Amino acid sequence: MSAVATFLTSTIGRKVLMALTGILLILFLVTHLAANLLILVDAEAYNAYSHALISNPLIYIAEAGLIALFVAHFASGILIYAQGRAARPSSYKDDRWAGGTSKKSFSSSTMILSGAFFLLFVPLHVWGFKFGTYYDAGNGIRDLHRLVVEEFQNPLLVAFYVVGMAILGLHMWHAFGSAFESLGVTQRDTLRRTGNVIAVVLAGGFMIIPLAIFFLGGGQ
Repeated sequence: MSAVATFLTSTIGRKVLMALTGILLILFLVTHLAANLLILVDAEAYNAYSHALISNPLIYIAEAGLIALFVAHFASGILIYAQGRAARPSSYKDDRWAGGTSKKSFSSSTMILSGAFFLLFVPLHVWGFKFGTYYDAGNGIRDLHRLVVEEFQNPLLVAFYVVGMAILGLHMWHAFGSAFESLGVTQRDTLRRTGNVIAVVLAGGFMIIPLAIFFLGGGQ
């Protein structure tokens, strides 16, 4: 077994892998949100951006890389969770709420559940918009703006998306600081506050899109 494989199968290696993939996924979410907010202000710019993205032949490499990040992040999390559970003398159901300076919180205690939720959410989200109704905006450009606006006229879909973003925020509330701590950064309070801000901004930003479209029409 190579040194890299040995490292990645160790507890420390799995934590480092989970941390690095998590940070990269957060960076993706930042860029994804910035692009998606275009839908609320300029339908033409949103469609042009989407067309430029999906017509780039490198998109397939990018999508494969994103899937690999997601799988590696989730797999390492499951392995760390299973290893920790096996090492505990008592079941997790016997846990008590931690106080004082403990890092334990509702967010940290539900990381495995909030992470598992996205095994359902992500495929449904991608399928709905990637393979949804094709509308032609002219010049060979797909009118993805129209599709998104139509999708978010459905209150059940809006509710599902908003709940999903709330769970995302809950996951990141603990994940950001934990990731950097796994990489050796020790400014716990700063990391915690930064992670809290990022969680609120990203989750809130993504929530604004379906809510604005449903209640205000999405700039139509």
